[in-house]
Amino acid sequence: MTKFKSAFCALMLTFGLIAGTPAEARGGFLQCAPFARQISGIQLFGRAANWWHEAVGHYARGSLPQIGAVLSFASSHSMPAGHVAVVSKIVSAREVLLTHANWSYRGGVEHDARAVDVSPSGDWSQVKVWYGPIGDLGQRPNAANGFIYASAASDNVDATPVGTTLASR
Repeated sequence: MTKFKSAFCALMLTFGLIAGTPAEARGGFLQCAPFARQISGIQLFGRAANWWHEAVGHYARGSLPQIGAVLSFASSHSMPAGHVAVVSKIVSAREVLLTHANWSYRGGVEHDARAVDVSPSGDWSQVKVWYGPIGDLGQRPNAANGFIYASAASDNVDATPVGTTLASR
């Protein structure tokens, strides 16, 4: 009976740790997609690079930042799995603050990281994001798909007014 109890307790402890940290990957560090899902409530799964297409028919998408929306970064040579980050504050039409995991530091979480739209047409298709190791915006722009909103795909979505924050919403 003691061996059974020990095995059962170990199993429950393992399950409890996994259930308690849904954004933790098998390697023991946070990944961007489960972390974004956890804090945004947007229930998309799989690689971040697939979120934009997976959102079709489920969530509204667009090119205007909105607090709580997920900014979807496209897959690229330097970022094959893509990236997703949650808008925590709108600073201006071309600058937001993001909360995300696994960007500047492996498995690390960054709150209110600066992101700037550097696309020629102002459509958030090219974005520079704060990169901790250099203490500035990244040196290259990252291709972005746009924003995925927590509202249903059929809802009309308007951008949150400039200067508001996730906490004041």
